[in-house]
Amino acid sequence: MKRIVLTGGGTAGHVTPNIALLPRLKELGYDIRYIGSYDGIEKKLIEQCGIPYYGISSGKLRRYFDWKNFSDPFKVIKGYGQARALLKKLNPDIVFSKGGFVSVPVILAAKHRKVPSIIHESDITPGLANKLAIPNACKVCCNFPETLKYLPADKAVLTGSPIRAELLSGNRLNGLNYCSFQSGKPVIMIIGGSSGSQFINEVVRSILPDLLKDYQVLHLCGKGNLDDSLSRTKGYAQFEYANKELSDLFALADLVISRAGANAICELLALRKPNILIPLSANASRGDQILNARSFERQGFSMVIEEDQLNSASLLEAVQNLFQNRSQYITVMAKSEQLNSVETVIQLIEETARPSF
Repeated sequence: MKRIVLTGGGTAGHVTPNIALLPRLKELGYDIRYIGSYDGIEKKLIEQCGIPYYGISSGKLRRYFDWKNFSDPFKVIKGYGQARALLKKLNPDIVFSKGGFVSVPVILAAKHRKVPSIIHESDITPGLANKLAIPNACKVCCNFPETLKYLPADKAVLTGSPIRAELLSGNRLNGLNYCSFQSGKPVIMIIGGSSGSQFINEVVRSILPDLLKDYQVLHLCGKGNLDDSLSRTKGYAQFEYANKELSDLFALADLVISRAGANAICELLALRKPNILIPLSANASRGDQILNARSFERQGFSMVIEEDQLNSASLLEAVQNLFQNRSQYITVMAKSEQLNSVETVIQLIEETARPSF
C-alpha cells in the first residue's frame, strides 16, 4: 500500500485543498496520514475526515517585530525534530504540502529522509513559508499563470486549486430550508474568511434594511460574531461558519460577497457564482489577496472593493451593479478553462511518489 503524508495548516485555506484530494487518494489505495500543529484549525477538520493526525510544534516567522520572534524559532526547531521522527516512523512514499508555517519543518524533514515532496502555492506570489520550503521540494503547484515566474522553472506546474467535489453538488431547496428563506427572492451570501471579518460584518449589517428590500441575506460571520439583536430578522440568516451544509448554501446563493483568499475565489469560479471580492488590506497582510482579486477582476470573474474603499454606499452600489449584470459574469466564468484540478494534482503525486515494491 502506498502511503502519503499531507501537511498544511494555520487557516482553512491551507487545509481544504488537502481534503479535496482525500476521496481520489482513497480510491487509489493510499494510506493517508496528516501532520499539522497541535491545536490549529487543521486538527479538527482532518479528524472529522477520519484521517490519522499527528501534531507537532509550530512557530510563525514574522516580517514585523514581535517578542514571539525570539521564541518561535525554537518551536520550529522542535517541530523539525518531531517531523523527522514521524517520517521515520511512517515511512511515506510522498509528502504533499498545502503550506502554512507548520508545513516547513515537515518539508525539511522529508528532504532529510529522502522522501519526495510536492508543495501547492495558492496565491500569485509565494508566501514566506513556501519560499522556505520550495528549495527542498520536487514540484510546486500553483493556481495562477502569473505565479510561474516566481517559481523554479523545473519545479513549477500550473494545476489550479483542488475543489471539494461535494461543493459542486449542493441542493438549493435544502439551503432554503436550512435558512428558512422563501424561494422567490434572490439570496446574497457573505463570507468573511474562516475567522470572519468584523469590519465587513459591520458594513453589511449597516445596509441590511436596504438589502432586505430586494434580497435575502445569508451571513457566515465567523466565530463569536453573531448579532443576537438580528436573530429574528426575516430574510436574514447568520451562522458562525458552515461545514456539511456549505454546498447547499452555495447552491442557494445568487451573489457572493467574499474575502479574496485564493482557494475561496477558486471555489467561486468553479461554482460560477457572481461575486464581490473584498481583499485583506496590505496593512493586515502581505497583499496577496489584493493580487488575487485584481487577477480575477482582469479576467472578468469578479468585482473588487478594496478595504479602504469599503463603506455602506460603495457596497450597496456594487451589489446592485453586480445583480443587474450577473449573467455577464456567469457567462465569462463558464468560458474559463480553469477546471477542478484534483486529477492534475493526483497525477503529479503518482508520478513523483517513490516506487512501492
